[in-house]
This record gives sequence, structure tokens and C-alpha cells, in this order.
Amino acid sequence: MSLSKSIKVRSFKAILILLISLLVINVISSFIYFRIDLTEDKRFTIQPVTREVLKGLDDIVVVRVYLEGELPVAFVRMKKALAETLSEFKVIAGKKIQYEFVNPYTLSGSKNQDKLFRQLSDKGLVPTNVHIKDKEGAMIQRIIFPGCIITYRGKELAVNLLRNNPNLSGEENINLSIQNFEYALVDAIDRITTQTRQQIAFIEGHGELDEFETGDIERELAQYYDVSRVVINADPNALKPYRAIIVAGPTKPIPDADKLIIDQFIMQGGRVLWLVDPVSVSIDSLSTGASTLAFVNQHNLDDMLFRYGVRLNPLLVQDLQCSVIPVNSALVGQEPRFVPAPWLYYPLLTPPADNAVTKGLNLILAKFISPIDTVGMSAEVKKRILLSTSRESKLVKVPVLINLNQVSNAITRYEFQNPNVPVAVELQGVFRSNFRNRPLSSILPGTAINFIDRSVPTKMIVVADADIIRNEVQRRPNGAYVIPLGFDRFTQQTFGNKELVLNMVKYLCDDNGLLELRSRDIKLRLLDRKRAVNERRYWQLFNMVLPSLILVVAGITWSIVRRKKYTFRNVS
Repeated sequence: MSLSKSIKVRSFKAILILLISLLVINVISSFIYFRIDLTEDKRFTIQPVTREVLKGLDDIVVVRVYLEGELPVAFVRMKKALAETLSEFKVIAGKKIQYEFVNPYTLSGSKNQDKLFRQLSDKGLVPTNVHIKDKEGAMIQRIIFPGCIITYRGKELAVNLLRNNPNLSGEENINLSIQNFEYALVDAIDRITTQTRQQIAFIEGHGELDEFETGDIERELAQYYDVSRVVINADPNALKPYRAIIVAGPTKPIPDADKLIIDQFIMQGGRVLWLVDPVSVSIDSLSTGASTLAFVNQHNLDDMLFRYGVRLNPLLVQDLQCSVIPVNSALVGQEPRFVPAPWLYYPLLTPPADNAVTKGLNLILAKFISPIDTVGMSAEVKKRILLSTSRESKLVKVPVLINLNQVSNAITRYEFQNPNVPVAVELQGVFRSNFRNRPLSSILPGTAINFIDRSVPTKMIVVADADIIRNEVQRRPNGAYVIPLGFDRFTQQTFGNKELVLNMVKYLCDDNGLLELRSRDIKLRLLDRKRAVNERRYWQLFNMVLPSLILVVAGITWSIVRRKKYTFRNVS
């Protein structure tokens, strides 16, 4: 066989082996699915808790996304990321996940479109206005619904996917929304498919906030849990049905009998959200223009919380990063003229981005908040600061007289030398009972109690301000009107209080780590616009010339190699 023929045979065999290998790989890949995520932040990796929820579906879940049609570039990126997430969900859940993208503008006629928009809004989707270019290049305003409707066994649930933190840029909000896709979708799927819901309760009977003052957050929590209000009244069985309880703003001493029942609830694995004011201040007195005295709140919880690992300090915090209040600047006899003035007793707390409970939230509005210290050296209890003040804050001793006229006082920055004062703490682990080595018969006489002095692993959150959960209430002749939690009527801004409290309760009731999906961090890699403009010409030439040059060099090199390899020389 000649040399040239042998080379052709070897080439043919190599091509045949390559084709057979590709065919085998293709057949195997049709039965075995795998995907390698090579991104640094693992943005395409579905977490185990999500897989568990999706694999546990027992019926079809339909996701209709109303993010289709003519969209701005940022929302096109958002749509693409959402499609990738839903595609991954479908791979895991198979036919149990069905999804489609719907363009609400496909309906003909403005009346039909308006009807659909009202229907989507009534179902809970929040619209947003965007500006896009039409075919002729003119800017037009359109309404889009960056969210989806999830349907399961006849039930529908609206999921708003666009984050809107006013402290972040539009690109950062889009990126934050994309980071939150997996959690938002799987949380909604888990909520709509769950057959039995956990029960939580607000404690009453000790001057706590009433059902109107917590009306907005109760309504929000009712979408996830069965919410009740409970008076303990020394009943050892009062808290047994509940997974978590909320102690919101007690103003009267909680008797030892009720404290013992709460303590044993914790020992059995119950979770508690404590929102306790160490200092008592009458906001109603201030709103009428009168002075009010801030004094220590006798709630009788200090010993109990100290045993668990925190100390509430009877001090008030003033912070230069604060909200404003309307102050009448008109002279006597003139028409009232209200202007905004900073009120140092209303700190605006910046939620940390490294915690699943607080990540991505707007500023938190606090009112007459106090500092918290972590105490104890127990290795069985892990403590983590959830909220703290800014770097320019100071502590005020009580009792102290407070008057709205203090807004006109000059601010001396050097006095604010208490940076990052902790005001909310998360505790997780094994707690010791506050009533160990104490005679229980004197606390609950005539009642047999199965006392536990060491808890099973559980968790709690302590916040040194009840106003974080308190919404304003307008009293009207036809009843009370509940103003949304976190909404400031003067600045027309909605702070992140509602979502914060909701996340706190979710964290306390969450046993499978679903909320931890919020802690995922996908880096926002934006172009440096100034540098892009300055170096535009260079990179255009670079991208045009370099690939062509590489091809020319590769072609010349390959030609030389082949010529040397296949050139026959006559040997004399």
C-alpha cells in the first residue's frame, strides 16, 4: 500500500471514530442530564432546598410570566435570567412545572388591555412604568408587569419579581431582582402547594400593641401562616399549638406565671420574636405638641432575656442618619407652614447585605430605639447582630424630657461618638431555662408542669423597639383605618419594616433553610461608561484587526507545517 493511500485510510478511520464517539455521547446525554456551572458566583446552580421542593411536587404548577413584548434592555436581561431559572426548574421537576411568557399587549383594543391590566393588578401584580422607543424612534411610555401568576389546583398566587429599593440604582435593583428569582419562585411554589400551614400568635394581656397597630403585618403574615392573638393568663397549654409567638411592645410587667409558660415554650423548641421597648415614650403626647417624659419601661423581661444571651439597655439612641418630621415654621398668627426637620430619635437603620433576613431591604424606620448588648459565654448559643445604627449616633440617659422643639437645637457632630450600636440580635442554639432552681409551685400553684431546664435547638430574635412592627392607625367615625407598615405620610416613602418583620418570622419558622436562598450574591459586572467612551476607538480596532491577524498567522503556520510533513524528497 502506498504512503498516500495509508494516510487516507488513517484519516478516514479517525473521522469514523469521531462520528461514532459523538453519536454515543449524544445518546448517553439524552438519558443523563448534567450541567457544569463555571461561573465564579455559581449563578446557574440550583440549591438543594429548591430541588427538594420541586421534586416533592405532586401535581402540575403553571407559571405565567407577564414579562414579554417590547421591553427596555434591563428588563430583557431580567426576562432572560428568569427564563433560565424556570428552565432549570423544569429540568428538575419535569412535567410538574409548566411555564409561559405572556405579552399583555397582544390583546387588540385599549379597553381589552385595560381590563387585563386591572385583572392582573387585582390579583396582586404591581405594574411599573417604563419608557421605550417605538419603531419610528420616538419614546413612549408603557406599563409592564414584572411578575408572574402561579396556578396550582385552581389556586392562584401573584409573585412580584422586581425589587424597588430607592437607595439603589436601576441596574442594581434589576440585579437584586435576578438574585432573588430562585427564592421568590420556590417560596411561592412551596406556599401554594403546602397543605397544612404553621400557626403563629401575637401575645396579648400585658399592654402589647393591639390588632389595629399590628394590622398590616398580621394581614401580610396571614398569607403564609395561621395568625392568632393569645392571652396566656397562666395557662400552661396556651402556646402549645403555635410554632412561633410574637411579643410586640409590652408596657405592663409580664407576671412570672406567663414568663414561665413562654420559657417552657422555648425549651420545647418554640421560636419567639421579641420586640420590646426598654424605654417608654408617649408618641401620642409628642404629636399633640406637648412634652413627654422618657422613662424605663417596666416590662419584667430583663432577667429572662439576660439568661438567653442579651441585655436591653434603658437608654435612647440619637442618630444623625434619621427620618424627618413636619415642623410648623410659621410665626404666631400666620397660616401653618410645615417644613421637614431631622428628628434624631427616629433613626434610619441600614440593613446589612450579608444576612438572609436583611439583604436587599430598604432603610428601616425605628422610633425611640435602645441599644442591645450580647451577654454570656455559652458556646451553645450563636449570636448575630441583625441591625445597628450608623457610625454617627449617641446614647441618651433616661429619664429625659423630650419635646418637638428640640428639632431647632444645633447639632454638634462631635457628640455622636457611639458608632454602629446594635439594636436587633438573632440568637440560635440551646438555651438554659430562666426558671431552673426556682420553686415552680409558687409561680403556678396547683398546676403540674413537666419542667424542662435545657432547650432543644431553637432560635429567637430580639429587637429593642416595638415601633418597627407598629403601623399608624387613623381613627375614623366608621372605624379604624390601618396605614401600611413602614409608610411615611410626610415623605411619601415606604421603608422596609414590613419585609423585615416578615423575613424575621419566616426565618424563625423556617426549618429547611429556604430563606437562606436570599443570601445568594451575584456580582453586578457593569461597564465603566466613562472608560468605554474614552477607549471606544481602540477596542473597535482591536476587535476588528486582532481576530483577522490570528486567522492569517494560523493559516500560514498550518500551511508551512503541512508542506514540511507531506513533501517527499528524492534520496539519491
